[in-house]
Amino acid sequence: MAMGPSAGCASRCTRCSRTRRPPDSSGRHGAAPPTVSERASGPVPASTPSGMVIAHGGAMALVQPHPRVKTGIPELDVVLKGGLPAGRVHLVEGRPGTGKTTLALRFLVDGAAQGDACLYVTLSETAAELRATAASHGWDLTGVEVVEIRLTEERLERQQSIFASGEFGLGSTVAEIVERIQAARPRRVVVDSMAEMRLMAEDAMRYRRQVMALRHHLQSSGATALLLSDTSDPDEYDLQALVHGVVSLEMIERQYGAARRRLRVVKLRGADFQSGWHDFVIQRGELLVFPSLIADEHRRDFEPSDETTGVEALDHLLGGGLGRGSTTMLIGPSGVGKSSLAMHCLVAATRRGHHAACFSFDESDESVLQRARALGLDFDNQVHAGKLHWERANPSRISPGEFVWKVRRQVEDHDARVVVIDSMNSYLETMPEERALMLQMHELLTYLSNQGVVVLLILAQKGVVGSVENPIDLSFLSDTLVLMRFFESEGQIGKAITVVKKRNGSHQVGVHRFAFADGGVRIELNRLQHGALAPVGHEVARHDHAGAP
Repeated sequence: MAMGPSAGCASRCTRCSRTRRPPDSSGRHGAAPPTVSERASGPVPASTPSGMVIAHGGAMALVQPHPRVKTGIPELDVVLKGGLPAGRVHLVEGRPGTGKTTLALRFLVDGAAQGDACLYVTLSETAAELRATAASHGWDLTGVEVVEIRLTEERLERQQSIFASGEFGLGSTVAEIVERIQAARPRRVVVDSMAEMRLMAEDAMRYRRQVMALRHHLQSSGATALLLSDTSDPDEYDLQALVHGVVSLEMIERQYGAARRRLRVVKLRGADFQSGWHDFVIQRGELLVFPSLIADEHRRDFEPSDETTGVEALDHLLGGGLGRGSTTMLIGPSGVGKSSLAMHCLVAATRRGHHAACFSFDESDESVLQRARALGLDFDNQVHAGKLHWERANPSRISPGEFVWKVRRQVEDHDARVVVIDSMNSYLETMPEERALMLQMHELLTYLSNQGVVVLLILAQKGVVGSVENPIDLSFLSDTLVLMRFFESEGQIGKAITVVKKRNGSHQVGVHRFAFADGGVRIELNRLQHGALAPVGHEVARHDHAGAP
């Protein structure tokens, strides 16, 4: 369970942020964060032209952009760069269970709320089943006319009747759909599903002609229509060619944990959209889409500066602190104090009046709070005050896209200055089926750098005593690398810390003893002699470092 502000809408703050003030021209956020469309539609410039000027026969003509219709799913509208082109026919395809009906119902419920006449033509489910599905999400279908067309044995066995309609021939089922559309005169239409219509056709050619006829009548009506189809349909690609837009839904089963849902826009004729796959989840009352991140489209101006870690001696080792827009990786074996050191940095940020966020793949709420109290850190108060967001990210339930979206919400909605990801091992190793995880993490870190956020990544090394090694080399992701190790001295186990690199500034290069004591971190600024970073069992000697303060 998430701890921190807006825990109930951590995945998306859309409904509660529509009246919030957008960032100013410098990219800095005001007293209130931007709306979903404003904050996530990075590719759209601040001053979007109302049309496009093109040359035709030596003359200049202004081509107005085609109007868009909102889907009722704000983040899907972001992927669609404003919504679906109005008055056109679009296909929503996917295997059974991927969420086609849920998406279609949300589209119509949103239209009804805006006063649009809406029509749902169902050939696969009964009207009662559709209303039950809507009720399970808490949606009211008032304003949505549900028309049930039964595919009876008599209808299936009967030879298709042909009705004159221009140059097209319509079967009885298509003719009935057209009659319903003409009677209802809707602004939004859903036909569910094309697979049943395919059963009514004698062959592929007749099916294609009937779909073309249906498309013709839908366009003539001026309605924005969604045709739902199963991707197991052998005529899937023919259907894609006959419509203006195609949204494909997919569900991937994992070896363990929740299935992953994702979608992509295959085409959107004459309109721009964000290509690629985008994760989504279905919750009660919501279909939440997580647009894939393009870091270069999200930048803000910030003053380069060093942020204190809350530990004076550590700031000294780092040459002043942690630079804004930089990524610091804390590397060491389990139990050496990586997470505890990160907690000091989080609390230090909140005490300076900044918002901070921590996403933990390893620890529970109780474990973190107990350790914070032992370290003398007022984690509870900072969380309850809304200054600190701590969230348990369950890797068996969360998708990479959802995780990135959660981080973005803390940055864009709450202006988080410090973000901790604990740990990279769990993020990478517990989702082995996911592809391009490293690329997604690189894009996330680039985005956070563009936002001026201080990032702390925690990476646990294999082994505690004896030989210690990195499970995976992630040092290239970091600007600053802090190495923490156990060592043996005078028959006791101690802890050592050193700053291995810092790309954006100078730092101390010595190896120093440290410990957690008296409610804080104590770093002895005395250089340890050879062997402090060697495996336990190697005796270490030390001498005072004259230059230490």
